[in-house]
Amino acid sequence: MSPQSLYARIALVFAGIVLALGATLGWLGYGAAKQHQHEILQRVNLGLAQHIAKQPSLVADPQNTQRLFDHLIAVNPNIEVYLLDPQGKVLQTSSLQTSSQPVPLPRQEVSLEPVRRLLAGAALPVTGDNPLHAEGREIFSVAPIETADGVAGYVYIVLLNDMYRAMVADAWQGYALRNGAKVAILAVIVAIIAGLAAFAAVTRRLERTIRDVEAFASVPSEDVLPTSTALKHRHRRGDEIDRLRTAFASLRKRLNMQMTELKRQDELRRELIANVSHDLRTPLTSMQGYLEALARMDDGMDDVERKRYLDVAVRQSHRVSRLAQQLFELARLECEDTQPQPELFSVSELVHDIAQKFALVAQRKSIHLHTEIDEGPLSVHGDIGMIERVIGNLVDNAIRHTPEDGDIYLVAHARSRGIEVRVDDTGQGISEEQLPGLLVRGSPIRRMATQRGGGLGLLIANRILHMHGSAIQAASRIGEGTSISFILPVAKVA
Repeated sequence: MSPQSLYARIALVFAGIVLALGATLGWLGYGAAKQHQHEILQRVNLGLAQHIAKQPSLVADPQNTQRLFDHLIAVNPNIEVYLLDPQGKVLQTSSLQTSSQPVPLPRQEVSLEPVRRLLAGAALPVTGDNPLHAEGREIFSVAPIETADGVAGYVYIVLLNDMYRAMVADAWQGYALRNGAKVAILAVIVAIIAGLAAFAAVTRRLERTIRDVEAFASVPSEDVLPTSTALKHRHRRGDEIDRLRTAFASLRKRLNMQMTELKRQDELRRELIANVSHDLRTPLTSMQGYLEALARMDDGMDDVERKRYLDVAVRQSHRVSRLAQQLFELARLECEDTQPQPELFSVSELVHDIAQKFALVAQRKSIHLHTEIDEGPLSVHGDIGMIERVIGNLVDNAIRHTPEDGDIYLVAHARSRGIEVRVDDTGQGISEEQLPGLLVRGSPIRRMATQRGGGLGLLIANRILHMHGSAIQAASRIGEGTSISFILPVAKVA
């Protein structure tokens, strides 16, 4: 494993924290044990000074006091005995403990504040001054020397002298080395092993996620990446790694969907270019042929034939112009930047306006244009210009495919799902086999319609309705006509 990996870094940091924590706990444990030892030692020896203070003539007979102190030191060399006056000044001590010390003592006076606290029953251990050391404090035992006139002084016993402290330090060091070190090292090793195992379990999932990301970055395919376990728990909240895997799985799925859609759009674009080339080739070839014939035979043509050639060329040019305009409009609608500008408008008024717009065109072809509109405004929420384009395309297609003396019905009814707009004609109709390809580019019925002078009006209308959350519904029978409809949602009135 690389030392720069996340696991290695976490392991090193964790090991350092455990070692520092172990050292801190060891130091605190040592201090607590030492404090506990001092408390026990002081509690056991609280009555020692009181026992000595009961001896008569401690203050009045210095020689007797000296012999008593020397005897105590000889019996228990681990203590230091002092006689203090009522103000804490050292009056006398054993000659055995001062033989190696310079005269006078480093500290000639003892603070009485710890003495009063110990006599008042303060919590143990209580530490006080040591006359043999200018600095530092030690545990002690003390008792007042009471006379008829009051307190004549104090018997002050330091319970830990230099020799005892040296022995205790050696004992503690040996114990720490033999036992404490072993326990601490064992605890640290166990903690490090457990921590590394836990980190390995945590980082293993992260490692899988990293491998998934790297694989996806190199080959963004659904086949490369197995289904993440996080997907099975998408709706269950987990830790940061689970959330990361879930987010990445969602991102992966979304990117794959987008790439699939891009591929589909690219295929449609290629198909559109092929269809456009095919659709434009026929009128352009026809127009070119008539214009070339007109140029070659202009001198041998009469006015009637020349006019017929020119009319055909003009019609073909109009057809090319209309196809080009529709192609541009369809491409613009398929662009994501083109969005409807919705507003509240009345479908009934819009249908009336479109019927009046196409009335003259239908009359010229001897076609009867009827309207059937429910009462009321029939209000919807949408882009009125786009919806007008949809209905206009449907009526234009119906007029072009309806023979003379035929009928076209422009209908607007309120339904439970919304406002239904329908255009019915009595034209030739479409077979059931060809009907599904009515809105599919490159289908046989679409190529046939283009060859007969049709355009892309239905495709444009269906794209607009798709942007409004609707779609074209077609029904037709051969010899009876065709019915094209769509439904717009009813606008909510405040």
